[in-house]
Amino acid sequence: MTDRFQAVLISRDEDKNQSVDMVELTEDDLMEGDVTVAVEATTVNYKDGLAITGKAPVVRRFPLVPGIDFAGTVTRTSHAGWKEGDRVILNGWGVGETHYGAYAARARVNGDWLVPLPEGMSARDAMAVGTAGYTAMLCVMALERHGITSARGPVVVTGAAGGVGSVAVALLAGLGHHVIASTGRPAEADYLKGLGAAEIIARDELSGPAKPLGKERWAGGVDAVGSHTLANVLSMTSYGGAVAACGLAQGMDLPASVAPFILRGVSLLGVDSVMAPKELRLEAWRRIATELDHAKLAALSTLVPFGDVISAAADIVEGRIRGRVVVEMP
Repeated sequence: MTDRFQAVLISRDEDKNQSVDMVELTEDDLMEGDVTVAVEATTVNYKDGLAITGKAPVVRRFPLVPGIDFAGTVTRTSHAGWKEGDRVILNGWGVGETHYGAYAARARVNGDWLVPLPEGMSARDAMAVGTAGYTAMLCVMALERHGITSARGPVVVTGAAGGVGSVAVALLAGLGHHVIASTGRPAEADYLKGLGAAEIIARDELSGPAKPLGKERWAGGVDAVGSHTLANVLSMTSYGGAVAACGLAQGMDLPASVAPFILRGVSLLGVDSVMAPKELRLEAWRRIATELDHAKLAALSTLVPFGDVISAAADIVEGRIRGRVVVEMP
């Protein structure tokens, strides 16, 4: 008899009404792939929240097991790069969007999508970072490639109490930057200062319509919010500065002026984590393992049981969760 395991399954009826249920699956139910992984830990990202709540069209095939990242151990493989017992991480590649994802005890995927779990990191550690933290590191790397060092001046992080923002604050502070954290949750000020933020500013300062150019306040930024917030961040970026954009919590639009680009030489750096090449992924995870303070990692993480994934997804979309959520698999 094939072993059965719990999974979250998103379905849609003929009228396109979405439903989400806890079900039982077997490995025979999984999609094609050359590596099967025993999922030991996963997480709830903002994107997972959108998928489960149906607030945005993240899921593009039905039925689907959601969950865009996981860490675990290879149990079966026909891929030349992996053997049974290897510890691995997966982020992106359409998993949890078009391919069965992390919210099940087993995942079968393309081995080219996997990277090794860094030595010294547990599966839970990796998912305390997750796609949100890995994206934050890609943003930091993009700023560095543009020459944004701590000597250039302050950096701003929007949505700072969220998953991307929390890790970005910790990483940038660890690299010696003066970090200005923007949040709509003033009660999280002590949490953000504990991660290394030097200043806290209210989300309202950046969330309204932007002027073509504002006062120069920072040399660079990490933005996970988009819309008016990103427009304001750009308008206040100093000459030759850069902003790494990776999210759309406020919206996909960008109601901005060309003024920051043509009058101050500001650069907008798009950061994609889903299809990032393997070389970037390996470098990001290597640096996460060595540069992210483990004490800070613990401070920004909350552990929830697998049965709470659906409720956690609603909470993250409604802004009721700070930092990172690690899901303990059954």
